[in-house]
Amino acid sequence: PESTGTGRFGKWLENLNDWNLSRSRYWGTPLPIWRTEDTGEEICIQSVEELYNEIEKSVAAGFMKSNLYKDKGFVPGDYNAENYNKIDLHRPYVDDIVLVSKTGKPMKRETDLIDVWFDSGAMPYAQIHYPFENKEILDRGEVYPADFIAEGVDQTRGWFFTLHAIAAMVFDTISFKAVVSNGLVLDKFGNKMSKRLGNAVDPFSTIEQYGSDPLRWYMITNASPWDNLKFNTEGIEEVQRKFFGTLYNTYSFFALYANVDGFEYKEADIPISERPEIDRWILSVLHSLIRETDACYNDYEPTKAGRLISDFVNDNLSNWYVRLNRKRFWGGEYSQDKISAYQTLYTCLETVARLMAPIAPFYADRLYIDLITATKRDNVISVHLAKYPAYNANMVDAELEIRMQTAQDITSMVLALRRKVNIKVRQPLQRIMIPVINDEQRKHIEAVNNLIISEVNVKEVNFVDGGTAGILVKKVKCDFKKLGPKFGKQMKAVAKAVEDMSQEAIAELEKEGKYTFNLEGATVVVETTDVEIINEDIPGWLVANEGKLTVALEVTITEALRHEGIARELINRIQNIRKSSGFEITDKIRMVLSKNPQTDGAVN
Repeated sequence: PESTGTGRFGKWLENLNDWNLSRSRYWGTPLPIWRTEDTGEEICIQSVEELYNEIEKSVAAGFMKSNLYKDKGFVPGDYNAENYNKIDLHRPYVDDIVLVSKTGKPMKRETDLIDVWFDSGAMPYAQIHYPFENKEILDRGEVYPADFIAEGVDQTRGWFFTLHAIAAMVFDTISFKAVVSNGLVLDKFGNKMSKRLGNAVDPFSTIEQYGSDPLRWYMITNASPWDNLKFNTEGIEEVQRKFFGTLYNTYSFFALYANVDGFEYKEADIPISERPEIDRWILSVLHSLIRETDACYNDYEPTKAGRLISDFVNDNLSNWYVRLNRKRFWGGEYSQDKISAYQTLYTCLETVARLMAPIAPFYADRLYIDLITATKRDNVISVHLAKYPAYNANMVDAELEIRMQTAQDITSMVLALRRKVNIKVRQPLQRIMIPVINDEQRKHIEAVNNLIISEVNVKEVNFVDGGTAGILVKKVKCDFKKLGPKFGKQMKAVAKAVEDMSQEAIAELEKEGKYTFNLEGATVVVETTDVEIINEDIPGWLVANEGKLTVALEVTITEALRHEGIARELINRIQNIRKSSGFEITDKIRMVLSKNPQTDGAVN
């Protein structure tokens, strides 16, 4: 983040002091410098092979009895681990080596060590044994500089600095292109974890209890990596239930019916133009997701990517697509419509597995392998070897996404109103009423009218032209924190004018996003962001408002509606009994209902 980059790190570089490279320690990486006693001659050893050869010269000069590396069977130029395990280049063992100067004087090693941060800063070269091996791939820029590094913010003066310092000194370049600087993990109250306070969480027991992927998904989606995280195990449980549980149930639903019908994706892809609108919609949203998550990952924003994937799985795939299309998977012929449903849901699950793999590697791998094992649509042994999903702009239908989002918003509002008065969705209601503010909004709602009726279980959707005036009563409440600084001494007059706004004026405010008052000869403009628009329920109706969308639900239940609700409740109870009795979905059953005055009218 900028606060670490140009802030903490930038300030450190601006006030940079010389790097004291040496350290006085008993064990560590030695400074490879040998000097004569009078410091008049010295040598800096550049490789183990050079040291080996210099020891040979020292043996010949009589300063060493033998080459201790040769005695141990070490072979210069042989870079395998077995060969290097024969020797130890650390202090104090290397201090036994005495070399000979050009003038024949003995040379002993400088006793100090190299700062351990030099070891860390040399990591990009040491890990590939540069320049003795792999010199070409580093020089060509194939493995260097790093795309990004990840460490805590406390590494600003350590690893972040030494990586660049060595790169600048040796190659006159940078060592890495970006840093993901990790914040601290705090307890759920925002306090630093410590054994003394007894608020530390053991990561291993947490992984054992919840699994590594739910833990990782929780930590990454709950806060950006560079922000401090208030750790709460309840959050992991919520991730387990809401995301992983939902995704598992979605896959289980697909697998259950795919196995019944023998779907293995052997059929040719049904053209997008021939698929139902609901299939085209979810595939459009899927490709929008691919585009957005790819951008997030490239911008080092895994938190945003994870949240986008969660929202897609929960809100669009499970709670909308699967729920609206259950009947397409149930029974019936193996028709083109059913194949389209299978292909669409399979594509969504397979793509989600690849998108989530960087955050939940184990779960994604299992999901992907289970899918491709049945269909043979890929031959990789892991999702991490599969190609990342490719965005296809031709699959995106922005207009369709807007229409469906409108249906989702209206559905969400109506279901919230039902919960407000404890009316189950199984209980039919007569109508909802939607005041439309323009022709475009009406067109979008009309296109998904039947879908809304089915989802919220009402008989009809009525439109009211000209906004809410005359139908719904609204009031406007000032946000004084925003309006106070904006209008100052005029605030009292503005508040009075807002309080006295007519329904027509409120409708104009909603439609245009602002409203102009003339107060004592002065023009005052109030915007929707400056106020809160409140709906007042009318008798027999409940009203909800979100932005430019207002919905009224008639909550009066007639006798006919009550009977229909009882019938739906009966069906639900019977289905639950089927499930608890262990019946398969293909089993047909016979049932007997006892007479009951409360249900007889609903089933006769």
